[in-house]
Amino acid sequence: MKQLSPDDRPREKLARHGAAALGDNELVAAILGSGCRQVDALTIANDLLAARGGVHGLVRSTCDELARIGGIGRAKAAQVLAAVELGRRTLAHAPSARIQLRTPREAAAYLLPQFGARPVEQFGVVLLDTKHRVLRATVLTIGSLNATAVQPREVFREAALGGAAALIMFHNHPSGDPTPSPDDVELTRRLAAAGIVMGIDVVDHLVLADVRYWSFKEMGHL
Repeated sequence: MKQLSPDDRPREKLARHGAAALGDNELVAAILGSGCRQVDALTIANDLLAARGGVHGLVRSTCDELARIGGIGRAKAAQVLAAVELGRRTLAHAPSARIQLRTPREAAAYLLPQFGARPVEQFGVVLLDTKHRVLRATVLTIGSLNATAVQPREVFREAALGGAAALIMFHNHPSGDPTPSPDDVELTRRLAAAGIVMGIDVVDHLVLADVRYWSFKEMGHL
């Protein structure tokens, strides 16, 4: 970035004016640190954002996908994804906060920052105590882009070991559409029935997609 004045170079600009003064491309360039050969970091950052559909697309990207972009490679791809994950974690609640999830909206607000925009489908549970305070959230299975295999015994073994009185199921749709599939509906029915047998209340099943969600409880199916 020798053609830029010192004040306009991303790292110097960040140090002088703060991170909020940088555009998306400048923030990515600052993370990359340097370019390669005759291509500077800002140009690579622009190419990266264009290839992934903007900064929001980075949340749904994998290391291999980023590494295929010119000038990135696996080391710089890892730097970008590490920065994205740090940002994601700042939105997550501290485990010691003992958040109480009383409504589907509160459950979605808790889950979406952590699990809403994943590049592959994941299924997990939020374990709750008798007052529906969070004990922990756990991913149980990781599937392909559009499917994951879930067994009731895995769900309720996790709940029993965690001392949960109730649980909320969740999984994400990498497609960005939170509308449940027929398989999602059938899985919810099976697990709700198993919860009755196990004495562990299945409070809800949330389908997550970026910033949107679909709640079986909210829609009257639980």
